[in-house]
Formats: sequence, structure tokens, C-alpha cells
Amino acid sequence: MPEITLHTSTLFNPKQKKFVKGVSIKVNTQSGLITKVFTRNDAKQPLPDVLTDGEVDLRGKFVMPGFVDAHTHIFLHSYDEASAITQKRDESMPERIIRAVNHCRTALLAGYTTYRDLGSESMQDADANVRDAIARGLIPGPRLFVATRVLASTGSFESRTENSMGGHCLPAGAEAVDGVEEIRKAVRRRIAAGADVIKFFADYRRRIMRSPPAVQHPYVPSVLHPPKEPNPDYVVFSQEEMDMIVAEANLAKCPVAAHCCTLEGAMGAIKAGVKTIEHVYGVTDEMFHLMKEKGCIMVPTLAIAEQIHKQKFASLQVQTKRAHDLGVRVACGGDTGTFRHGDNAREMELMIEAGIQLEDVLEACTVGGWESCGADLCGRRFGWLEEGTQADIIALETDPRLDKAALRKVDFVMKDAKIWKQDGNAIGMI
Repeated sequence: MPEITLHTSTLFNPKQKKFVKGVSIKVNTQSGLITKVFTRNDAKQPLPDVLTDGEVDLRGKFVMPGFVDAHTHIFLHSYDEASAITQKRDESMPERIIRAVNHCRTALLAGYTTYRDLGSESMQDADANVRDAIARGLIPGPRLFVATRVLASTGSFESRTENSMGGHCLPAGAEAVDGVEEIRKAVRRRIAAGADVIKFFADYRRRIMRSPPAVQHPYVPSVLHPPKEPNPDYVVFSQEEMDMIVAEANLAKCPVAAHCCTLEGAMGAIKAGVKTIEHVYGVTDEMFHLMKEKGCIMVPTLAIAEQIHKQKFASLQVQTKRAHDLGVRVACGGDTGTFRHGDNAREMELMIEAGIQLEDVLEACTVGGWESCGADLCGRRFGWLEEGTQADIIALETDPRLDKAALRKVDFVMKDAKIWKQDGNAIGMI
């Protein structure tokens, strides 16, 4: 049957940021689109207790568009299990692809119908291949928008040790480029490789470890194990270089995301015209005003910051709320993969704990996610429910206005008009 009708009693409309009653939604299983959204008159013509084939009863549940995670890494699993360095060093490419398949399945069952995957983490362009495998129906998973290899300058986002003799001990995680002409070619290579979004590092730790502290051997470079004299983030691209990244991406109608952990890096990226900035640890009101003016979206990745920046985490929540209060567009992306796929909702929970209203957070994790992926540059519309949008629909067991844990209680998942989870059980998955 090409058409399915879903009946709801409580539905969240992210475009209006309102909770509406008695709405039904018709979807077409061949096109994957919503064909009609209408309000029932149950008093005049009540629905029967038992629905017919082609109807899905979501009454009594909390229904909304599928979640969009705006910052993920499908090839990473939780740092609690193994550091990124260990994963890149000790796990084969087939193993990492198999893990990614599992991660995508888990994400879909958690209600995430779209993932923006910001960097293949030493897996070259394999994220584009996984994206296409999902799109062709070979494996279940969220709709992927991928960056393939991220861009960074020489000597920045590279795995190095004191005894590497200038070489690399691990597969390169980024494409190292310097100068505007190299950057022009690199962006073109990313587009040709299948990138839906260009990601670059505006700043990163550039120096090798100095004054080694008394920590484990071999040394694990990360923010959890800083050297005695901290190795801070520094800007890795000039303004001219950042401008070229965005300008060249614009020619291909491709959005740009920038990793920014310093104020200097963030300001350069915002001035260049990036679509989103990720992490955003060094901020000022001036920066937030510039973001609003430029239409730049903030993806604060609070979920990973909670784990690796414990001392300053409270201030990061405060600045996220401040950005929102000043009118900065915010999207939900936790840097998922650095913590467990399936726990994505932690980002929304932390935004709510920061004082952002539930309606705004749900909108940020739906419409805001679509905008982060490029909005109309995506070639399709998702994140809200109206005729012509992708039929990405989820239902929670409980109402998040009443239950703080509701965002983790996903009872029903539909993506592109195909049901993947119903009554809490996976459908059509091995």
C-alpha cells in the first residue's frame, strides 16, 4: 500500500514551536514524502478503536519530526572504551566500517533520522560510501550529510609523537593544506570525493608536547592528559585562507563548518561566512552579535564538553544560554561518537538544563539541524511536518514537558515514510 496515515493526539510543530492536538499525517511510501497534514474533528467523526490497514495509531504518544544530530562521527565509538588514537591505530578499516554500520542502526532506533557527520576520522572518504549504502537501502541508518576528510593546515590536526622523526605514526585524520591555491584545490577534491559539507579546523593544538608530565607511557595526547605546560589551541589558517575555503565551497553550493575552540579562530571563521561553528569555547557578546548578523549557527557540543571539560563545563552551559538569548541560531550536535551513539539526546538534555526552553531545544534538534546541513542546499526538506517534506516522524512514549527522560524513550521511528521502529521494537532489521 503506497499510502499510510498516522493519527496523533499530541504533536509538536517545530515551525510554530507549539504542541497541537488531533492531527493526522498522510505519507507516501514510494516518494518518502508527506502528502497531507490535517486536523481531525474527533467529536464529529471519531476514529474507530481498531484502525484499518494503512493506518498507524500514535495517539497517547508524543509525536514530532525525527531528530537531527548536527555533529557526529560514525567511525568513532566512545572514548570511555578507547581513545581516538587507539581506535585509529588498533582497529582495521573493516572493523571500523562494521562499527559504523552498528552506530547508524543504533542512531536510527534512538529517533535520529538525520546525521551530519563532520569528519571521517582517518577513514578517508568512507563516510560518503556509508551514506550511499544507507540511501540505497543496504543498511538502516540516518540520512547522512558527510564531510569526508576535514581540512587543516600542516602540523595542526595530525597525530604526532616526540620520536616520529617528522613522520606520522597513524593514518592522517585530515587533509593538510596551506595557502589559498592549495586550499582551492583541496575544497574541490572534497567536493569530488562526495562531501556534502566542508569542515575545517580554524584552530587546534599546534605544538608537540613539551615538558612531559608524570603520566602513563606511551603518552595519550588529549585534553584529559595535558602536559605540565598546557599546549593551547592556536589559529591554524589565516583570514585569507579561511575566506578561500568558504568562497570555493560556495561555488559548489556546499555549506562550511568550522571547528573553533578559540575566540580568534571563531571570529575568523564567522567573518569568512561559515554556516556553523562547532564547540565555541572562547566567546564574547561581540562574537555572538556577529554570528547573528552573519546567520552563523552555533553547535556547542555540550555532551562531549561535559566529559572532557569538567572544570569549565558550567560556564559553557551559561555561554550557550547567553548565545540563545542574544538571538544566535543554535543546533543540537553533541560530537556523537566521542560518546556512545544512542545517547545523542544528552545534548538536548544539557541545553534544557542550561535554561533553554524545551520548545526551542526541540526546534534546534529538528529545523535547526536541517539548516546546519545546508537548508535548501540539502536538496530536500526535513525537520518539520508539512506537505512535501520528508516523512521523518518519531513518537516518544512520554511527554517531555512532564518527563525529563522522555527524549530517550523513542517508541516509533519512521524515516522517508518507512517504519523502522514500532511499539518500541525494531522493524525490518536483522
